[in-house]
Amino acid sequence: MRIRISLIYILLLSFFISIIPVNNASAAPGVSARSAVLIEQESGRVLFGKNEHEVRKIASITKIMTAILAVESEKLNETVIVSKNAEGTEGSSLYLVGGEKIKLEDLVYGLMLRSGNDAAVAISEHVGGSLDGFVYMMNQKAEQIGMKNTLFTNPHGLDTHNTHLSTAYDMAILTRYAMQNETYQKISGTKVYRAPHPDGKWDRVWKNKNKLVTGLYAHSTGGKTGYTKLAKRTLVSTASKDGMDLIAVTLNAPGDWNDHIGMFDFAYNQFDLVKVLGKGTISKMEDPFYKDKVYYNHDFLYPLLEKEEEKIRVKINLVKADQSKWKSPEDVPVPVGKAFIYMNDEKIGEQSVFFDTTSISPPKKSLLELFKSLFFTFLGMEIYG
Repeated sequence: MRIRISLIYILLLSFFISIIPVNNASAAPGVSARSAVLIEQESGRVLFGKNEHEVRKIASITKIMTAILAVESEKLNETVIVSKNAEGTEGSSLYLVGGEKIKLEDLVYGLMLRSGNDAAVAISEHVGGSLDGFVYMMNQKAEQIGMKNTLFTNPHGLDTHNTHLSTAYDMAILTRYAMQNETYQKISGTKVYRAPHPDGKWDRVWKNKNKLVTGLYAHSTGGKTGYTKLAKRTLVSTASKDGMDLIAVTLNAPGDWNDHIGMFDFAYNQFDLVKVLGKGTISKMEDPFYKDKVYYNHDFLYPLLEKEEEKIRVKINLVKADQSKWKSPEDVPVPVGKAFIYMNDEKIGEQSVFFDTTSISPPKKSLLELFKSLFFTFLGMEIYG
């Protein structure tokens, strides 16, 4: 009897423990997306991933590539004559009319805020010379920035080709690249934009479709929405808080707004952007020649969990100093070495090391050189000759 009572107490205790919320602070967020990734902008570190390298249709987040190529073309102030081909583009539209004239910059805003497919075609024809020429540029840029599992076949993301594919990770790489451009940043994060209509009677007013930008998430800084029947809902978004900039991507995600908010909050709650190496003179150098003479020219920042900070180590490799040859600043190699940053045995980054050449005294002139200098100065040749 006592054994049976004890078992009942144990079962009841187990039940109550199971319904008490567990404070698992480091638990990764649950997402509705078939593929998702969250990276930190500065380092590119993946903070969360789910099938992030799985190739999928991407819909209108394709337009991030279209936008950055347009921005980099340095043609934003040029006037575009909209073609009949652009006018007839299906799907979301700015309702452009063939023959109308519109500034390329206005088209890029319409592309990003209202996801105008007609704008995508007009941009590609103007910047690339033709639709095919622009698609070639898209794939060339993708290769340059390391998008290894991506093929673009159009500038808008419509399901016109089964081979128009990418991955969540590749789209994060693209966004990381694009966000280094201040003009793209501004366009991506704009809530409302006004573009003059060609007849001059009224303005086109475009409100950003990205609900995170327009008020759903306080730390949102930009992004791009997407949807087609085959790709389903796709979303790229960026956020910034306490100096940490994040990029989230979801593909085929019915609950994408919540997915992104959950990923952002997870990262901001769990990770700190740690200054692993600080700009300035490197302390504790064993080599007496290098002591107090070498430095980093910028900080090295990296997102870390609290438990990871103690696992960081830095290895510095410097060229062997040759005092007999380093007589002037011009003789010193630039840089003089590198610092390699590891977390456990994994290299997470590297940083160039520079030598403070002001510590090198200029070589003393011989009596003959001093005499020549004075002689030519007297003749005015050092100044005018």
